[in-house]
Amino acid sequence: MLDIPLLVRVHVDALIAAQNDMGVCDAIEQNAPAGKLAIMSAPHVPKVAGIDPLVPPPAHTVAPHPSTPAPPAAAGAVLQDRLAGWVSHLTTLHELTERLVRTRSLDTALDELLRAGAALLGARRGLVVLEPAGGLGPATTVGLGLAHADLGHIETVPRGSTSYGRLLDGIPGSPRPSEIAHPDLLGEPELDPRHREVAARLGYAASYALPLATETAGRLGAAVWLYDEPAEPEERRRHLAGLYTRYAAEHLARLLELEQARSQVATVAEELLPSRLPRVAGVRLAARHRTGPRGGGDWYDALPLPEGALGLAVGSVSGSGPSAVAAMGRLRASLRAYAVMEGEDPVAVLSDLELLLRLTEPARSATALFAYCEPARRKIVLAGAGHSPPLIVGERRTEYVETSLSAPLGMLSCWEAPSVELVPAPGETVLLYTDGLLQRTGDPMDRAFARLHAAAASVPRADRDDPEAITDHVLRTVLPDGADTADSSDDVVLLAARFD
Repeated sequence: MLDIPLLVRVHVDALIAAQNDMGVCDAIEQNAPAGKLAIMSAPHVPKVAGIDPLVPPPAHTVAPHPSTPAPPAAAGAVLQDRLAGWVSHLTTLHELTERLVRTRSLDTALDELLRAGAALLGARRGLVVLEPAGGLGPATTVGLGLAHADLGHIETVPRGSTSYGRLLDGIPGSPRPSEIAHPDLLGEPELDPRHREVAARLGYAASYALPLATETAGRLGAAVWLYDEPAEPEERRRHLAGLYTRYAAEHLARLLELEQARSQVATVAEELLPSRLPRVAGVRLAARHRTGPRGGGDWYDALPLPEGALGLAVGSVSGSGPSAVAAMGRLRASLRAYAVMEGEDPVAVLSDLELLLRLTEPARSATALFAYCEPARRKIVLAGAGHSPPLIVGERRTEYVETSLSAPLGMLSCWEAPSVELVPAPGETVLLYTDGLLQRTGDPMDRAFARLHAAAASVPRADRDDPEAITDHVLRTVLPDGADTADSSDDVVLLAARFD
């Protein structure tokens, strides 16, 4: 990232040195040859951090004729104006990069890139075409001031005629350009007819495009800013925009790598969960699982057992990331084995699971709930270890099951808690869930429980016979307005069992 204070200090030091040198120039002026006087009195500003200090002076400053030596006072004024202009631009660049680095998702970073570039280049609209090389991430197009239909129109333009197409694909046998400016698109006689038609329809007359690439990740994409009238950004604006996009490309590469890692963890987590739910007479099942951004250890299971019985389980392993996902897979596989051997006694199942966890992973804890269901008798025996109570949803009641308080697995030297027997009425649905569903609301736990209860009670009458519709309604109601995608490490698990 650009060290703006350091750049400012270097420029100030250069100004002080130049002003001190003016006194020396005055002392030797009488002995200096006439041809060397102009050279000695002209300020020499060093290059700093890739920024060329020899930029045009501000508009209000009149440059002297090259053959006329600049008086020391005038040279100092020119240097001060130049320094003030660069300090202002570098401060703006610093603020924009600080805003960019605070973005935590790819979508927000792309939006910030477009807005910052528009401010630096004096544009109003733009788009980013992201096409990472090497399978680093999916291809996407994001617009600023352009609707989804507008982006669709732009995509109908032959790729070779667009600025982003030439930046990404280049021309065979020639290097890719570092920038592409079209100061007057509609005035270009060789412009593709379809491009001319789309530009006229969308109302842009000029464009300026920059590539997005890094040395390590390679090509990432291209950004294009659009102008309503024929225009071309000046050299100083181009230089600042180039510095910004180079830093933005590094930030986007890091976000893409993070997104790829999250996607891989989510894929592994999904593979460790049931690929499909079993079909057992007398009960219908539905499940929803959403992995958190960092990959959590929440899981669920539905296992057919002998004599028409069914085992239902939900749980959560402490921690996040690949290690938590791996621990979740081991715990679920172990619970399946214990459920087959002694599933009719949920307390014994969880006791064995606790012993295994304590012996094999002493630094980890977990919550779990296991229910042994006999659909033919509509009877459920369940036991929980530090887990939230199930919720019964029916025509005449919506209430939490009263379960005994117990510690999570791995917290005590010996875990044991009494089981609870439950008899749901015909047509009632039992909801099992993990704490992530409550924690993602952002509310205190008592209010989160109340929100879940209200969501279950508000299931439309027409949907109460369908466990799929029930789970979808509960998720939409408990986590509205995209709250289920909040920056949280918690997974969400919801398992519904409707008894006929």
